[in-house]
Amino acid sequence: MLNRRTLAIAIAALVGAGAAGAAMAAGPPPASLPDDMSLGNPKAKVQVIEYASMACPHCGHFNEAVFAPFKAKWVDTGKVRYTLREMLTEPVNVAAAGFMIARCAGPAKYFTVVDQVFRSQAKWTEGNIKPIFKDIAAANGVDEAHFTACLSDEAAAEAVAGRAKRAAEEDDVHSTPTLFVNGKRLDPLPQTPAEMDAAIEAALKAPAKGPAPAKKGGH
Repeated sequence: MLNRRTLAIAIAALVGAGAAGAAMAAGPPPASLPDDMSLGNPKAKVQVIEYASMACPHCGHFNEAVFAPFKAKWVDTGKVRYTLREMLTEPVNVAAAGFMIARCAGPAKYFTVVDQVFRSQAKWTEGNIKPIFKDIAAANGVDEAHFTACLSDEAAAEAVAGRAKRAAEEDDVHSTPTLFVNGKRLDPLPQTPAEMDAAIEAALKAPAKGPAPAKKGGH
């Protein structure tokens, strides 16, 4: 889906990420980063961070079964701030392409594209993913010329790979989906809306803590 040079940049940026992760991680991930994509009230007491890959079937299931009701109940009502941090799992070129298209569509359409890519996973077969992505892009204002340019953007490929590498090295995240609620990793991952509700309700009842310091982006 990405041209060879663009894909090579993305893969090169990921080399060694897993090996360094545990040694570099220190405490909970920062509550906000300059390149974050977020939904909901920035001042909400509860901050949820999800690390996900567009090529991850478990992430696709979580998006449909848990995230949709969670968003409606907690994010859309202003009680929770939700942030998605991008990871890359195999096939890396597909995962990177999904995020690159979402960012090319712009902040207002980013999460719509993410949702549509996740929901399209069941239709993926070898050789037909690019047309599916092209249709999703077109439905969100990215015409064919912009779509082609988006997937050929080496700087964008390097940026998404850098975000994934940062998540592994600095936040010690090595599987998807991984969720943090107010800096606490949820283990096990909620499998139902009721389990997610329980995690949010517990965070709402907990004493308020100061936010973790933000880190600089640009990896």
